[in-house]
Amino acid sequence: MSSSNKSLPYSTKDVHYDNAKFRHRSFFKVLYQTFFTSNVKRTSLSCSTGKFLALLLIFGIAYLMLTHTSPANSVTNSLGKGVKNSKDKFVSYGGSRLGKLLRKPPRLPPRLSPDQKGFNNSSSHESDKLNAGSKWIARQQSVKDAFIHAWSGYTKYAIGYDELMPLSQHGVDGLGGLGATIVDALDTAMIMGVDEVVSEAGSWIEKHLLDRITKKGQVNLFETTIRVLGGLLSAYHLSGGEQGMKLTHTGPKPTVYLEIAKNLADRLLSAFTSSPTPIPFSDVILHDSTAHPASGGLSSTSEVSTLQLEFNYLSAISGDPKYSVETMKVLEHIKTLPKVEGLVPIYISPQTGEFSGENIRLGSRGDSYYEYLIKVWLQQGTAQDNNLTYLYDMYTEAMKGVRHRLVQKSIPNGLVFVGELPYGSEGSFSPKMDHLVCFLSGTLALGATKGITKEKAMKDNLLNFEDLENLKLAEDLAKTCFEMYAVTSTGLGPEIAYFHTKDFSEGGLDGGNKSSEYVKDIIIKPADRHNLLRPETVESLFFLYRITEDPKYREWGWQIFEAFEKYTKVDTGGYSSLDDVTTIPPHRRDKMETFFLGETLKYLYLLFADSSLIPLDKFVFNTEAHPFPIKGTKNDS
Repeated sequence: MSSSNKSLPYSTKDVHYDNAKFRHRSFFKVLYQTFFTSNVKRTSLSCSTGKFLALLLIFGIAYLMLTHTSPANSVTNSLGKGVKNSKDKFVSYGGSRLGKLLRKPPRLPPRLSPDQKGFNNSSSHESDKLNAGSKWIARQQSVKDAFIHAWSGYTKYAIGYDELMPLSQHGVDGLGGLGATIVDALDTAMIMGVDEVVSEAGSWIEKHLLDRITKKGQVNLFETTIRVLGGLLSAYHLSGGEQGMKLTHTGPKPTVYLEIAKNLADRLLSAFTSSPTPIPFSDVILHDSTAHPASGGLSSTSEVSTLQLEFNYLSAISGDPKYSVETMKVLEHIKTLPKVEGLVPIYISPQTGEFSGENIRLGSRGDSYYEYLIKVWLQQGTAQDNNLTYLYDMYTEAMKGVRHRLVQKSIPNGLVFVGELPYGSEGSFSPKMDHLVCFLSGTLALGATKGITKEKAMKDNLLNFEDLENLKLAEDLAKTCFEMYAVTSTGLGPEIAYFHTKDFSEGGLDGGNKSSEYVKDIIIKPADRHNLLRPETVESLFFLYRITEDPKYREWGWQIFEAFEKYTKVDTGGYSSLDDVTTIPPHRRDKMETFFLGETLKYLYLLFADSSLIPLDKFVFNTEAHPFPIKGTKNDS
């Protein structure tokens, strides 16, 4: 063993520390040892002159000591009587200078060995960790309180409606009338342990949702799948279904959620069976289980490719493969279509099965296609086989394409952002980035480490060059997404931002926070200044904190949460979207989206929670933040 690896010689087991050796000797003892135990005594006292000089020296020193004023006088009171010590016992110092001089100096505390010092530092570190833990527990509780406040507004004014309008205090059905907020928020309440909400939401679902499904008309296939079907399936698992976690002991039995989910899914399958190609129609008529294409005939690429996690899990727990078979046909078909370095246009035709147009972006209508490529593959867990490796390959190729084709840096300060190719690979680049694109940061981190921490992945040599590149891009994008918030007057991000580049610049359109370092990098046009309480940035902060364990992501998330509390909270209940994040006070939009409870607050809560709550190596989140268990993993309560 090299000397550098040996332990230090100073340790409690190697060296015996005698505290007495650090005690100060009295002045007279020094004087005595100097003059009467050394050679000085034998030489200087051997003659009468020496004796006289020695005696004179002693008297001189004594005189100086008696006449010297000690600074210690300042600690006594004016009478020189004494002071009280820390235990309120009176300690007399005496009234004369001689008494003070004869007093023994205080004994110094014993020196600590290096091992003992390390122990004390460790104790201090543990104390710091406990204090930090208490801080995040308190912040987690603040998010929980926000969820309860949001729910209280919904139940007070909009129970049974899809969404709350908190300012006008009524409900609105914008998602088909299935009580979307109730189903979307249910698993958030389970994760937070808000049993009263679980009971209230579960009871409504048990009494009313199946009746709504059988009688309602048109719904969007994608929105209904990710919010309602996804919410039901997650609630099934988290309430103990299929040997799930059983985070709650209230509400209906898990089978209630499963049976309603199957009924809904059977009707949604008509979007697939009605289409002449593997690409489903976008709209379904629930009461008669029919489907038709959207006006214009096209489906969104992201919508048709963001259904597989939900239907795969339903097949797994129901034992019926039809749900998985129909939805996986979509990805199998897209695999065969031409792409631009793995990137795809945002529209696809269910009539022809081909992409339509050339617009390539990772914002609206494109985003979750890339998210589900990696997540559907991850969902297979230990059961991953060669039949689905094509998804991982498609994801890997697409992320190379993103880095090559869509990533640029702003000026003057070099924020990394993901732009668009509105006219295809041969057209000009647009430095426009939707807030929706901020999902990508978390997806990149998840795809790099497969849900385990970066430290463990590095230690086990599990990251290749592509993984490291993607992880670096994930961290750069997370910073950009946070700065999109910090650059505004309210501290809340806009729906869309543009970035100042060498080819693009517009003056007078900053976010309003003139103290931001990036005030000249980010351009926010008037039509894009609204905030819909979206989750994508805090979603990525959650993933990056879990994977990198860097506390800055928690701090960024807390800043965002505080801004939500300050500017979007409605006193009478609920939270409101904003019209303009660049002005104070911001004008409110009078809408609380279901995803604020289903995603935004859930991800903030999990960001501040212990990493053992819904761990990333055991769960995969759908695009609406509903967690499903990964195959082959055991999820204990």
